Amino acid sequence: MKVNGKTIPLDAEMTVHSLLMQLGLNPKRVAVERNGQIVPRARFADQALGEDDVLELVEFVGGG
Repeated sequence: MKVNGKTIPLDAEMTVHSLLMQLGLNPKRVAVERNGQIVPRARFADQALGEDDVLELVEFVGGG
């Protein structure tokens, strides 16, 4: 699958949530687009990923 333009291997039965954990990202601070569609945060844990998926991840960063 592709994540932010980079090809990464897909672990068996990976979800959006498990991918974010693997990448060290806080699910509360990330917006996810899967194949051109926004994935609601409430669906991160049950949204299965496939080899042909294209994901865009945007991490929100606070600052002053």
